Amino acid sequence: MTQTPHPKRADSAASAPARSGLAARVSLGRLFQPVSMEFLLISFSALLVTVFGLVMVLSATSATTKGPLDEVMKQGVFAVIGIPLMFLVSRLPVNVIKRLAWVGLVLGLCLQLLVFTPLGISDMGNRNWIKVAGYTMQPSEFLKLALAIWVAFVLLRKQTRLNTWHQVFIPVVPVSALAIGTVVAGNDLGTAMVMVLIVLGCLFFSGVRLRLFILPLLLGIVAVLGYALTSKNRMNRILAAFNPEDCDISNACYQATHGMWGMASGGVFGVGLGNSQEKYGWLPAAANDYIFAIVGEELGLIGCVLVLGLFTAFAVGAFHIIRKTNDPFIRVAAGGITLWIVGQALFNIGVVIRIFPVMGVPLPFMSQGGTALLSVLLACGVLLAFARTIPASAPVPEAQPKTSQRAARRAPARAGQS
Repeated sequence: MTQTPHPKRADSAASAPARSGLAARVSLGRLFQPVSMEFLLISFSALLVTVFGLVMVLSATSATTKGPLDEVMKQGVFAVIGIPLMFLVSRLPVNVIKRLAWVGLVLGLCLQLLVFTPLGISDMGNRNWIKVAGYTMQPSEFLKLALAIWVAFVLLRKQTRLNTWHQVFIPVVPVSALAIGTVVAGNDLGTAMVMVLIVLGCLFFSGVRLRLFILPLLLGIVAVLGYALTSKNRMNRILAAFNPEDCDISNACYQATHGMWGMASGGVFGVGLGNSQEKYGWLPAAANDYIFAIVGEELGLIGCVLVLGLFTAFAVGAFHIIRKTNDPFIRVAAGGITLWIVGQALFNIGVVIRIFPVMGVPLPFMSQGGTALLSVLLACGVLLAFARTIPASAPVPEAQPKTSQRAARRAPARAGQS
């Protein structure tokens, strides 16, 4: 009787490399999976404007530092840290970002409160920085991102009850007022106004009725005017913006005037990269709040249009996420982050060309300041994480009539009453 030989088992040692090779191919497939156009627009525009900013920081600081590379190397360290973090955050699932909402807000508030401890330092009357182990950081920059995510998370939990003012504004307004109040207490009105814009943007993109904005807007305007009246310096800035002809160019209008002189001297093509005259001690904060003036002086109208084009590409990608997504959390959080970055850029450029009074708001990605650069790169990472949820060829959903949206929000309430 002959026995049929059993087939030999595949050697486990031989099959292990095959399994590991398959796992590696799967991992690489996930890493290089197709991404949406929104992902490409946001990532490439953020990278390009960051690199452009490093070049302009090098130019603006070369006239005021002993070593021409000292300041740009400091900024470059934050860019080298922030860019990988941006893509790392872009891999986070949206549910993880939601779970970090409360943690991020509490951590951001705790960091902001440190400015009122011995760790806090003041600069030109503003106390919104802390210094630890020789490094200076501005906690309010991280608080902006934390506030946008937290407000979006809270409004997501109340999306079917946004018909009355108390459901809309509680707890959003009290908690936001606490966060913004800690910044105002440090005399940083510019950052506080950007944070107000973030909260209003989140409320708008959540579908809150516009009539509910009237009272908060009026109260906000009264609060800003009242706060401005408490400081002679702030009042001089406001008066200088709206009455530049009668302003003293050696005092209240000194910075704004030299910024405009730099822009005007650049013409269409500029005086050449590195050839600015205003950066030689004439224009205060040339590498920070007024770096756009150095762009206009050295690279002219061409350089200014390039900067505006990069921010426009960023805005287009971000607003496409808002339009295409079906997730209310993504829509609201992306709206708040987009209004923060794009709105702050418009504020900064508006200050340089004397549309707005001087507010001390940096130009995102470009102004010198490691904390500000790191925070906007992290915010871009969140936007990229949202962009990954949109298929590469996702259609834009058709706009629904407002009546149907209201009916959809009221349906759960009616069902509960019945």
